[in-house]
Amino acid sequence: MPHMTDLKILVINNHGQFCHLIHRAVRDLDVETGIIANTLSNDEILAMEPDGLILSGGPTIDRIGRAGEMVLELDLPILGICLGHQLMARAYGGKIATGQKGGYAAIQVEILDEDSILKGIGPTTSVWASHADEVTKLPPDFIQLARSNVCEVEAMRHKSKPLFGVQWHPEVSHTEKGDELLENFFRVCGK
Repeated sequence: MPHMTDLKILVINNHGQFCHLIHRAVRDLDVETGIIANTLSNDEILAMEPDGLILSGGPTIDRIGRAGEMVLELDLPILGICLGHQLMARAYGGKIATGQKGGYAAIQVEILDEDSILKGIGPTTSVWASHADEVTKLPPDFIQLARSNVCEVEAMRHKSKPLFGVQWHPEVSHTEKGDELLENFFRVCGK
């Protein structure tokens, strides 16, 4: 596997308040990174030669630009965070809806399957998340990785493609083992 510093991870800006924090968290882990618009074409993204993409959160699903097409069409590892997780679920036939618990809060998450991105994080972990919107129905080709008493689909992955989604924010200091989750994703990108 290439060294982490040989990777390039691009952060897709979905106009979320934490987009720059994701970028900084990736950079602080010694991985080359940049923030790019969610309106770029697949060719424009591929020309930058990324090893993986992170879909940032955002305020609303109607400001996601081409992010939905990106998760369906690009053959790259992709990690969706918050809204990024939701738009990935929706693109693949899952359902999203307003959650019972809006606003940011510390949530205890139960890891059901440590898989590649949650390796070393379970069996439970405390995370920072908003559930203003959430995935309410897992897409057909996805596996549930984590749940909480607030939301049934806290994390998921595609059965065969390197696509992952988490409802919570691994890039903020309030989340336990957020760096470990990002590093696990980088390992997937380095394969």
